[in-house]
Amino acid sequence: MQIARRFPTVLAAAAAALTLFGPGIAHADPGPLYNSAQDNFTDGDAGAGLADLRNLLAESPDDAQALALQAIWSDYTGDLITREVALNRLQGVDPQLADRTRNLFHAIGAAVGTLPNPIPAIAGPSTGIAVLGYGLLPDGSMRPELVNRLQAAWLQAIASPMSPILVTGGNPQNGITEAAAMQGWLIGHGIPAARIIADHRAGSTVQNALYGADMLRKAGATSAIVVTSPNHIRRAVADFIVAGIPVVGATTSLEQLVSQLPPPAKNSQRGIYLDATRTMLLPVER
Repeated sequence: MQIARRFPTVLAAAAAALTLFGPGIAHADPGPLYNSAQDNFTDGDAGAGLADLRNLLAESPDDAQALALQAIWSDYTGDLITREVALNRLQGVDPQLADRTRNLFHAIGAAVGTLPNPIPAIAGPSTGIAVLGYGLLPDGSMRPELVNRLQAAWLQAIASPMSPILVTGGNPQNGITEAAAMQGWLIGHGIPAARIIADHRAGSTVQNALYGADMLRKAGATSAIVVTSPNHIRRAVADFIVAGIPVVGATTSLEQLVSQLPPPAKNSQRGIYLDATRTMLLPVER
């Protein structure tokens, strides 16, 4: 009698499962495979990460974030066929994410082709100058390389006197953020305080770009000249482009200039790809 009463409930549960998953076995949770793929990409094992994504997509073929990652890391490994297949599938699932993924490829191409350049560019008021921070000493004073970046930024500010200037960097030491230290240096060297926008939150290049792009847009800038060190400029350029601000110039300090002139080999571009996926807001885990 109890079995008879429970039978309609069992049928209802089975019908609900079929509605959600279709006939056959219910799909496994794709989260662990996605997280494993991201861990492998972070650790530098793109092959293992792509294998995780293949297994995930075999179970969940319309997982848009997994398709975007598959396209991006297939591009990194040079598997252009898989990249295009993933992009085409993504276009049918999430056209906006597909467009953002294509923009990421543009950003990486532009970044790799960027040459460190200590010579400032000339720009108007719609182009902002974005100066990226560098870790302060424990007492809150600036390390020599941050001063080098600021000297390059000062020259850029003189060459483009109408451009707003973004200083971006959190990571406070002795109660002083990187942005506050940079802001004080520029004002002390004759740059009007009204020109300077300070982002005190960013703790990474990704956050420099995400927070900074938003602040530059609010200040009326539609493009940016990025100022940082030669060994950092390509990653920074990619992140700002992915964040939605076209980069029209890249000014650097002189430190390690010559050694950073050659374009990075593919295996040296991993950090650019990794940062770009973070700036694109693909979750690290879910």
